[in-house]
Amino acid sequence: MITFRHFLTSIVAVFIALAVGIVLGGGPLSDVTDAKPTPASAQDQKGSDQAGVYAETFSGAVGPLLTSAKLADRSVAVVSVPGADEQIITSLAEQVAAAGGTISARYSLTEAMVSPEQKSLVDTLGSQLMTQQGKAIAADASTYDRIGQLLGLAVATTVPEGGDPTGKHTAIFDSLVGAGLLTADAGVTRQAPLVLLVLGAEPAPEGGDAILAGLAAGLSRAAVGVVAVGTLADGADGQVARLRAAPVSAEVATVDGIDTAAGRVAAILTLTRSLSTKGGAFGASGADGPVPLG
Repeated sequence: MITFRHFLTSIVAVFIALAVGIVLGGGPLSDVTDAKPTPASAQDQKGSDQAGVYAETFSGAVGPLLTSAKLADRSVAVVSVPGADEQIITSLAEQVAAAGGTISARYSLTEAMVSPEQKSLVDTLGSQLMTQQGKAIAADASTYDRIGQLLGLAVATTVPEGGDPTGKHTAIFDSLVGAGLLTADAGVTRQAPLVLLVLGAEPAPEGGDAILAGLAAGLSRAAVGVVAVGTLADGADGQVARLRAAPVSAEVATVDGIDTAAGRVAAILTLTRSLSTKGGAFGASGADGPVPLG
């Protein structure tokens, strides 16, 4: 298992390599990893604290350089799951703006949308809306894949430059809000090619993971790229890890560690990558590395 301290050291090394075009060997970072553990508890704690502060400061300093103009002329729809940290969402939105992108709108899934007890409501509404949309949605789509596609049709688009919603798209949005499955800071004035799915509280033990995977899969069918992001705790053994183990991981990119500056930079770089490449696991415990290097 990748430890938090190892992640901090690795992410700093990656950012330096990206910023200056070299791969580090020894030097000050080596001193951090090879520090003498005597006396063990005090020395290790001090080293971990220093590494954490350095990584946060460094990532915050080089982040704008690495992400500058990466999302120029692109819009991002932010969709949050109940329990998502508002401060983190604000920080992510600021990162999108710093990368030249725009937030089309902020959408929040409600407890009813992600609660297994409300599946009947979600299924009934999804069936009604699917009938109105004709062949836009596969008849054999599961309950949450279907509602995810419907949400995606309302707020996202497969056109890289973004698009304007039609009357049908607006009707879907109004229906989701009217049924208490979605709230938003504004109506849909622009459909975004990219969707940032911000995870929140742990899903319900029975069926919660399947709901999240279905929603993510549906969104991915209606957008150019979808990136699901979570905290460090969501990584190695949490909901991000379980999402990575699901088939949807081939279509939806994931990043864990967004409660750190490094993780938020990784989220922006992963959004950029999603314009051309689906999937990928990045962040503190991402199998594809701390950040996309391509």
